[in-house]
Amino acid sequence: MECKAPTAGIVLAAGTSTRFGTFKLLQPLGDKFLLEWVLDTCLDSKLERIFLVLGYKQDEITRALAHTIKHPRLSIVYNSNYQNGQSTSLRAGLNEIKGFFPSVMFILGDQPLIDNRTLNAILERYWHSPKSICAPFFNNRRGNPVIFSEKFYSQIERIGGDKGAREIIDHNAKDVLRIDLNQPSFFYDVDTRKDMQQVSAFIDTPSRTM
Repeated sequence: MECKAPTAGIVLAAGTSTRFGTFKLLQPLGDKFLLEWVLDTCLDSKLERIFLVLGYKQDEITRALAHTIKHPRLSIVYNSNYQNGQSTSLRAGLNEIKGFFPSVMFILGDQPLIDNRTLNAILERYWHSPKSICAPFFNNRRGNPVIFSEKFYSQIERIGGDKGAREIIDHNAKDVLRIDLNQPSFFYDVDTRKDMQQVSAFIDTPSRTM
């Protein structure tokens, strides 16, 4: 069985928030910014290092999250080609980790209800599985975050346009460790203001494990 630990986390946060109408990652959510929820969860997980891929409004993000960004396990990656789609952020992140980490978890920067306990459970099951890809499911629908071993790094680097690694997962079903979760909120991402209202209803800071 291939060695897949430690795992790096790549947080994808370079987009322009077109559907939201304004820049969503620095929208207040509870007592934090939206992106801050994601970063705090990742930093309190068993991910070895976190690589935050920025592009659009990177200076605003680094100023707003100055304290978090100083964390010793967090590194900033600037994607100068962010306007060419999500695939460019995948490559920018992979360029930082390949040769150093045998596996990577891709995390969306607009998915603030992920929690560290679930991330850790996913990581532990993946590390002890013979499978090379890991994806969470809810009601038979696949979601994020997903994990890939270095076996698939070269395929991810060949992805083009504004898309992620969905096709790689679809074409390698036998390599996928499926983890069924019963937490619909874990899969919520924020694309619109209506999504933000829905996510806000779940934010209860004292009960969050951060």
